[in-house]
Amino acid sequence: MRITKFTHACIRLEDDERVLVIDPGTWSEPRALVGADAVLVTHEHTDHIDVLRLVGLGVPVFAPREARLPDLAPLPVTRVAAGESFTAAGFAVTAVGGRHATIHGGQPDCANLGYLVEGAVYHPGDSLHPPGQPVDTLLVPAQASWLKLTEAIDFAGAVDSRQVFPIHDAQLNDRGLGSVNGWFAETLGDRYRYLA
Repeated sequence: MRITKFTHACIRLEDDERVLVIDPGTWSEPRALVGADAVLVTHEHTDHIDVLRLVGLGVPVFAPREARLPDLAPLPVTRVAAGESFTAAGFAVTAVGGRHATIHGGQPDCANLGYLVEGAVYHPGDSLHPPGQPVDTLLVPAQASWLKLTEAIDFAGAVDSRQVFPIHDAQLNDRGLGSVNGWFAETLGDRYRYLA
């Protein structure tokens, strides 16, 4: 399986002729969706979903059952809940989690699902909900208003994975990114690698 990271939290998975894209938000490049067969959306925030792009694309979209995404009505949207398994673009997917991490001061949260793809790649969206099983590749949020770096490092250390790649990093400048990468690498060693 080929994994390509695009800006922020957008990931493209390719295997044979199948293409699955996770969280193509307004900050990610439109080319992430070229040839996509299906899209997984972890939650309704615009840094994880660009509704207009998806409506224009017209491929199946999988989103949390409770997500407020009325503009996706013209699309074939499949609503899923935590614990459900399904097939998207020919990939076996299991939805994990349920809620977005707490942001600040009682701000309302929203539905958030992590997706375990082929039992090997785990994208948690905006949460640190564990996948519930060992995974080959963990995609770990690196920076967010809802996140402390120590929480992300502890999460990555606790998940039994062969390799860890950061996502959710678009708000970091070069200096901040260097610091975040340094802490992850010091703690996780060879398991951690930054994908530019």
